[in-house]
Amino acid sequence: MANINIKAYGKENIKSQIAGANPYIIIRMLMQGALDRLAQGKGCIERKDLQGKSKCLSGASDIINALNESLDFDVGGEIAGNIGGLYDYMITRIADASIDNSPEAITEVINLLSEIKGAWDSIPPTEVDKALALQAEQV
Repeated sequence: MANINIKAYGKENIKSQIAGANPYIIIRMLMQGALDRLAQGKGCIERKDLQGKSKCLSGASDIINALNESLDFDVGGEIAGNIGGLYDYMITRIADASIDNSPEAITEVINLLSEIKGAWDSIPPTEVDKALALQAEQV
């Protein structure tokens, strides 16, 4: 019973964070969610928990697809294209990992996504504010 309450609290906590978050924060949360699911999926592979593996890796793929769909190629140009290519590659490697039960493929995706997230996290808050203000002006 306590586990159900903890999960419910976690879902509500995430909903409240998203409700007040700007797009920059939402992208950070999505990246972290994908990393969490990848780590869980890797553990499931190592424990031979096929049902858990499927659920976790499917969730990670869904999040990475959402990140890919959120790319703005008009603004991001070549960089957005390169990141989109990496996201596509990650989806392929997750599928490979699922088929082959390969924790190494998951580790590769974790490393790639961690690099992207690290770069995203290193954007100075002043630059985030400028981008959000520019976006608000365009709406």
